[in-house]
Amino acid sequence: MQIPELYKIYQQYPSIQTDTRQIKEGDLFFALKGPNFNGNLFAKQALAAGAAYAIVDEEMDEMDERIILVQDVLKTLQNLAHQHRRQFLLSNADKLVPFIAITGSNGKTTSKELVHAVLSTTFRTYTTEGNLNNHIGIPLTILKIKPDAEIAVIEMGANHQKEIEGYCIYTMPTHGVITNCGKAHLEGFGGEEGIRKGKGELFDYLRLHHGTAFIMSDYDYLKDMSRGISNIISYGTHDATVTGEVKNSADLLEVEISSGSDIGLVKTKLVGEYNLPNILLAVTIGKYFDVPDAKIKSALENYTPSNSRSQLLEKDGNKIILDAYNANPTSMKAAIDNFAKMEGTDKVLILGGMMELGPESIHEHQALVELINNYSWKNVVLVGGDFNKTTHPYLYFENAGLAKDWFKAQHFNLTNILIKGSRSTQMEKVLE
Repeated sequence: MQIPELYKIYQQYPSIQTDTRQIKEGDLFFALKGPNFNGNLFAKQALAAGAAYAIVDEEMDEMDERIILVQDVLKTLQNLAHQHRRQFLLSNADKLVPFIAITGSNGKTTSKELVHAVLSTTFRTYTTEGNLNNHIGIPLTILKIKPDAEIAVIEMGANHQKEIEGYCIYTMPTHGVITNCGKAHLEGFGGEEGIRKGKGELFDYLRLHHGTAFIMSDYDYLKDMSRGISNIISYGTHDATVTGEVKNSADLLEVEISSGSDIGLVKTKLVGEYNLPNILLAVTIGKYFDVPDAKIKSALENYTPSNSRSQLLEKDGNKIILDAYNANPTSMKAAIDNFAKMEGTDKVLILGGMMELGPESIHEHQALVELINNYSWKNVVLVGGDFNKTTHPYLYFENAGLAKDWFKAQHFNLTNILIKGSRSTQMEKVLE
């Protein structure tokens, strides 16, 4: 079946599922497969559960008229998303619907959430749900965008070169952000230069298609990467369209917007000075799309982080920073430095290992140990990853479950605690 024909079916049944456990009446089931699963085996189960059609790429013993055979289910899903994306090129009374793509090594999900919060005060805005920012999540996000959309915000994650380039083909962004280029996914990108090249594929697309880039002007490498783009809007601590600075980070982050807006002081519910660029980006995009200052301020101050991202929790008389959704050398250093500067004397570090660092992994873990050595802590606990291959005087546990047992036995009170690690270490389990 050709994509235009399938798109007509999608228009009739615009809800897509890839998991039979989530099937609702009238869904389209896409039978994706990978190294450890094969959705084709569940196509008939999906139909029995109420799916209108099942899209498969393997012959069934008994073909049903509701089973659509294609060459590659994943490629079909992406092509269908491209077809849907094209519908917004000239919609809403011939006004282009902006598609804002956000990528980067750190801060892209928080930035996406803040930008969405600001834009949603004024526009019908669709965005990536949670962390669905890969080759499956991005087309699913696009296909959830309804005809009433006025703006879309799409998060793009990547761990190797040419990945962002591929996403741009069917996302067709009109605006883009690279939050930063830090030490993340070193293994897949092939080093820091590879990271800049890979993330820079978003700017390559914008340059070629006369798009708009929002850049953090404090980072000279982003200025270099964005050269030649038709329209560049800057934000930063100085010499930018929108500028601001940290006024207080002893507890929750407070940011003063000094130019480009009359918002003034923004009292956020985020932890850490490293969130300053994310706040400035949201203000900048809000101003660019003429969102009133009062709405920008309200959206930023009412945004509450979740999903183990820069969360400040209070438990058993302790203040706990839970930032356990992801970790790499750049974000780890920022979190540790920020925590060290925060008020309080009794401070406990509980850090999980960092993944996808390739040959640099042991070196980067040892560098974190050296950073930790520069400060005074009540306790330091290292968990999993290549921390077991470093030289250090601290407690070490193989997994978060063992760290949890230790944590519960301490009966901490009036203590400040930072919990951070890569997703696979599941450091949030320490608090269970």
